Amino acid sequence: MPTTKKPTTTSTAFRSSEIAAAKAKAIVSASRKAKVDWRNAPATSGGGVTATIAALRKMRGPNKKPAKEQIDISVYQDGVSAFRASKRSP
Repeated sequence: MPTTKKPTTTSTAFRSSEIAAAKAKAIVSASRKAKVDWRNAPATSGGGVTATIAALRKMRGPNKKPAKEQIDISVYQDGVSAFRASKRSP
């Protein structure tokens, strides 16, 4: 459990005139922005971001699942020696 005190506030609260000036500046800068061209935007079937991601994951191709599966087997020592003696061991 920390024993240090919380830091004291170093800045003062904004005055209402400062807030009004910031809002006015934001409105002016927002009106200057260029319009968005939506003609080349990708169209989705709807359902939000979650549905779009799910649809894209379905289109990943034939190798969605790994071709290999990890298993555990027990082999006698002579079988292991024979496998290592062949040039096929990793």
